This record gives sequence, C-alpha cells and structure tokens, in this order.
Amino acid sequence: MTFAHDDAVPGTAISASQVSAVGRGLPLSDGREKVTGQIKYTGDLVLPGMVYARPILSPYAHARIISIDGDAARRVPGVVAVVTAADLPAGRPATNRNSAILAGDRVVFQGQPVAVVIAESEASAADGAELVAVEYEPLPPVVDPLQALQADAPLVWPGGIPKEADGSAEAHAGAAAHGEQTETRGNVAGEVHFRRGSIVDGFAAADVVVEHTYQTHAVHQGYLEPHASVAAIDPASGALTLWTATQGPFGVRDEVAKLLGLPRRKVRIVPMAVGGGFGAKYGILEPLVGALALHLNRPVRMVLTRIEDFQTTTPSPACTITLKTGANRDGRLTALEANVVLDSGAFVSGLLPVVCNILGGYYRVLALEIRGVEVITTKPMAGAYRAPTGPQATFAIESQMDEMARQLNLDPLQFRLQNAIESGDPMPDGAAWPSVGLKACLDQVERHPLWQAHRAGTPGIGLAIGGWPGGTAPAAAVCRLDSDGTIFLHVGSVDITGSDTSLTLIAAECLGVPLERITILARDTDLSPIAGPAGGSMTTYTVGAAVLAAAQAARQQILAVAAELLEAGEEDLELRDGQVAVRGAPSRRVTIDEVARKTTEVGGRYQPIIAQGRSALATQAPSFTAQLAQITVNEATGRVRVVRNVIFQDVGRAINPLLIEGQIHGGAAQGLGWGLFEQMVYDENSQLLSASLLDYTLPTTADVPPFEVVLIENPSPNGPLGARPVGEPPILAGAPAIANAIRDVTGARVTELPITSERLWRALQADGKTTARESDRERNTHGKDKSA
Repeated sequence: MTFAHDDAVPGTAISASQVSAVGRGLPLSDGREKVTGQIKYTGDLVLPGMVYARPILSPYAHARIISIDGDAARRVPGVVAVVTAADLPAGRPATNRNSAILAGDRVVFQGQPVAVVIAESEASAADGAELVAVEYEPLPPVVDPLQALQADAPLVWPGGIPKEADGSAEAHAGAAAHGEQTETRGNVAGEVHFRRGSIVDGFAAADVVVEHTYQTHAVHQGYLEPHASVAAIDPASGALTLWTATQGPFGVRDEVAKLLGLPRRKVRIVPMAVGGGFGAKYGILEPLVGALALHLNRPVRMVLTRIEDFQTTTPSPACTITLKTGANRDGRLTALEANVVLDSGAFVSGLLPVVCNILGGYYRVLALEIRGVEVITTKPMAGAYRAPTGPQATFAIESQMDEMARQLNLDPLQFRLQNAIESGDPMPDGAAWPSVGLKACLDQVERHPLWQAHRAGTPGIGLAIGGWPGGTAPAAAVCRLDSDGTIFLHVGSVDITGSDTSLTLIAAECLGVPLERITILARDTDLSPIAGPAGGSMTTYTVGAAVLAAAQAARQQILAVAAELLEAGEEDLELRDGQVAVRGAPSRRVTIDEVARKTTEVGGRYQPIIAQGRSALATQAPSFTAQLAQITVNEATGRVRVVRNVIFQDVGRAINPLLIEGQIHGGAAQGLGWGLFEQMVYDENSQLLSASLLDYTLPTTADVPPFEVVLIENPSPNGPLGARPVGEPPILAGAPAIANAIRDVTGARVTELPITSERLWRALQADGKTTARESDRERNTHGKDKSA
C-alpha cells in the first residue's frame, strides 16, 4: 500500500503536522471476537420461551393461491402454529419486498413467502414445513424485461404497479440522482430521460462512432450470514423489540412500525453483528418476524437457509444498456446516447436514475441523451448492492471508452484524462459534481510500472475507472467524559466494516487522548442518537462529522475547566496525550483524569463534560478509483485468470489505512466476481437455477490475485478531517478492467457479464484469429468509421 497526498486537513483546526491518531492502522474493534468465534450473531440468540419459524416459499414465479392446508403440519410434535396471511392483521398492500410479509391471493416471484410454520425447535419447524400443502393456479410468468415491454406481454400487476416513494432500494443507495422517474403503464414502472445539447450535432461532429449493447445479469450480494431476525414482546408495555442483522436500524424501525400499525416508540431495533450486508440488509424479515411475535405473544426467531436467502431477498438488478458514443480525431467526446433497461423484479426499486446518472457522469461530453426504463418482472425485487447499479453502468461506459481509444489509435489513459470530469462539471441530471479526484487517480496510474509495461507492449493489461457520488444523511453523536477518564461515544450507526475504529480515531485526534481511552457504546434505536444507514459509503463521512463536532465541543469544555484549575487562559492551553498544559510552561499541567474527577465528584463545582454533535452535510464527497488488471487467457478453453490487480483510489484522508485497504480488497474481489463468475440464472418459467453455492459461483482464494493499493489523499472540503467515502468505488472498475485486458490480448470485445469461459470462447470463435492490433489497423484504415 502506498500513498499520494497533500497536507491539508479540512474540517478542523488541527494542522497536518499535529495529526497523530488519524492515519494509524487500527484493527477492527471486534476483530478478535470474530476470528475466535466469540461474537454473537442473530442466529446465536436464544430467548426464554422462544419458538422457531420456517417460511413456506412459493415454488411458482406467478400464480394464484387457491388454498393452504396446514393440518398435517400442525400434527407434527413441537409445531405451535401454521400462520398464513389470513391469520395476521390486514396491513398495507405490498409495495416493496419489506411489505410483502405473506402473500394473500397471488404470488409474483418464486420465493415469495406464503405461510410460516412455527415450532418449539428448528427441526420440528422444518418437518412441519414439509407437510404444508399449498394449491396454486399457475399464471404466465414475465421473465425477460425486453419481452415485458411488449404490448402483448402478461402484466405482473394488472391493476397497476404498486409504488411507494420511501420504500425503494434507491433510498438506501446513498447516491440518488436528482432526476425522477415518470409515471408509466403496463410492466414499465418508470422512465428517465436526461438530455444535454444536440445529440444530432454531436454525432455529426464525430470522426469515430462506436455502438454496443452491454448486458449484466442479476448478482447476489454474497454475504456469509443469511438474513436473520428475532422478535419479542415486552409483557408490560406491549413494545416490540427486534434483534436483527441490519444495516439501517432506524429505517427498519420506521418500516416495521408502519407495516404493523405500531407507534415508533413501541418498536425497538437492536442491531446485532452483521455477517456481511453490501446493501441487502434493510428490513426484509423484520416485519414478518415482528408480526409473528405479535400474533403468538412469544419470542420468535427466523434464520433463512442459503437457498431461501437466494430465492427471497433482493439481488442487484439485471441491466441492458445500448450505448453509442462519438469522438473526433483529437480525442474529444462529441456525443453520448444510451438506452437503459433495468429489470427491477416484482416491485419498484427506484434505481433507474442512479444507473443513468453514473453512465453519463464520468466524462465531459457536450451532447448527451440517456433514456431509461424500469421494468417489472416476476422475479425477486431488485435491491442495493455495493454502489447500486454502478457496476452495470461502469462496465458499459468503460468498455466503450477503451474501444473508442482503440479505434482512434489513442492511448486509453490519455483519452480518459482528456475527457475526465472535474469539480463543477455537470452530471447527466444537471447537478454539478462537487470536489472530485478522478484525474488524480489517473495521474498515479500513468506513473505506475504496470502501466509503463503496457505502453512498452506487454499484452493483457486493462484499465478502467469508476466513481461514486457518495451519500449523505443527518447524524448526531454524544461525547462524554466519565469519572475514570474514559470517554464514551454514543452513536447510532452500525459498524459492519470497521467504521467504529474510524470514529474512535477521529475523536482521539480531536481530544488529544490515547485510543484506549475511548469507548463506543452499544447502540439501539431507543438509546442512540439518530444516524443514517450503513450503506452508500456514508458512515465515516456523516457520523464522523457528528463525532468530530461532539469531540470539539467536549474539548472546549475540558479546556474551560482546565483553565480555571491552572489559572490560565483557554487560548494558552494545549491538549495532548491525555493532558492539558500551558504552552511554554510544561510543568503547569492537569490530566484528563483530574478533570474527570473534578466534574463528577459529589459536591463539585464543575459541570460534567458532555457534548453533542450534529451533522447534515448538504454536499456529497465523490470518491473515484482507477484499476489496472493484468490477465492470462487460455484461448482453447476461454479461461481467464487475473494475475495482478492494482487499485488507485482517492480516499480524501486515510483515517484508518489498514481498514481502508481491507475495504478496497473486498470491493475489488467483488468486482472480480462481477467480471468473471457471478450471475443469477432464471429459466423460461422464472425459476432460479443458481439458488445455492453449488450453482452460484463466487471467486475463491485461488481466483483472487494479489492486490496492490495506492491510496490518494485528496481531502474532501466537508468530510471530517478530509475523509471521503471508501467502500463503494472498489467494486466498480474491476469487471471493465478485465474486459479491456481481454480485448487487449485477444482482440475480442465481450459485452456480457460475467465473462464466463463459454462466453469468451464463443467470442473468440466469432473473432477468428484476428489479433487486437490487426483489428485496430483494419478499423482505422476507413477514415470516418461509423460502425460498432
């Protein structure tokens, strides 16, 4: 891991030379518990009197429910109840996956829950579930989104597509485009149209025009821990408590309260350790498990099996992008035109504006026209997955940029640098990009030995970039000094990938105390200040800003007390290493411990040290990445192996380089999965054929190359200590970098992900024995080439 940075430290009075805590590689706060197996996940939780729930999932993608017979299941020893929609209070009509608690008269995707067997043991619940007889009347499935657009296609929702603005996956994405979807009809949930300049004039000015159709399939988030929730009712107050693996406890609380008709104050969410989320854990099981606990007045636990999780949760949407771009001989982009079809599954995801905005957002182009449609099909509702819809859009535009550079006989890095957006440039939706570091990433690529090797003629090296606008959400934090000198931080964010360590470093830096002095308290929605979801790469940016504000306020309180104790002016004091000293007179000092005692002792005259901090950042902090992938290809079998991967990323300020590097490794590995392995395959009846880890291929340690990470420190003007989002960008550039490396070494342009051995082999057969360089020479002998 290497660094490239400047010395600015925005967002605080601390100078770069004073930074001591920030920039240290602090391990996960719960790392030891995790590697030793001591940490408690939701599936480990056992409450007195608890029963176990097993869902009955529809085997059909589209069918009417004629009857549900649970008599045989009820006779199984240990079975407590067989629950159907008729047993639960009538709630709101299902408008999203969270609100599709149990199907009533019809199912709209394979895996939709229709009943639940509840028993005294997991084994009894499973035995009972085998005996529930459900009679269905199959209805025509709607599988292919392109066919779903046809006028004679069966309708998933004959009475109109149910919609709810605040229930979409896009609300959890953390980077919504400013454009809105228009109301439509049939199987089309919405349309987006972004336009800038004259697309006709733009293509007329082009010397080279390239057009391709890019296809990506649905991809599962691939977390280790399937969805799990436990619910219980307080016998005195009637309040519902849910222990759950969730990324967004406050959002889940609000959704559960709304669905079950409870006041929010009567719903408490206790986040448990999360065994991976990546955008998928925002409340799928909680409303159902909460409803079951209310129905039985007993604690209920539901933990999905791996197959159930594949069938009934929210994978990323499949996407088809037809992209046409033009450029002149000097390498200036003149026009970009695209048509996007997003397969949203059975409910509206709201992700269409995001994919369209990213697709046309990386490069300057005067003439732009992007049209998108979100299509409803009989599949599970699409949801957020790390940089939601970013991998789909980035694969298309970065493959296209590589092909444009080849046809123009230009260096692909210089071509990108020439057209890359800068701060203030417009996005497709009309909003201006805030401070961006895309060119800083590309500058580092140019200096790297692997890119120098590519320029020297080493084959099989591909380049791609990717960027994430970043998310914002209001957040608050409380910082208090206890009697023994411990500093407690109260936050409402969920720590999935080490955000607690970053928050600790920010507070320690501001307060001038050792890291071990700071403790972050366990959080739940009854006891913690508000925070946005742990998604969209926003936690350190938003909650970190609140923590910094709280720590700064607490610092001022500590200095005020110390000033009285030392009989000095506050402006003459410095706080460092757990001590407050008078500048120039180091013997005149007081420790944090002494301040703690003075502010907590009985009869004392100093007020306790406690401060709150709040943030509501209005400006996003985009984060960009560039990746180099070096590959080998067995042209006889089509097998691709990535042998080297270099990731350059603008992280703003590296609060915790160790965990930032881990985040980047994880995202890059997922990008490799998108590129070569992962896809959810459905047959003509909308049946999922890859519903287990035997059929759904994830990259293994044998497939993942050594990662080299170059951290670029281009501080965000608004982020705490200059921090930017980290988690989303690494996944974006992996697949197109691999595709571009394949094009470089074989001459074949593969436009469908994942690039399986079979797909590449077929592309190689279609391409014949023409090499990439021969192909380029052929294309560039025709002057103004308008063909793909």
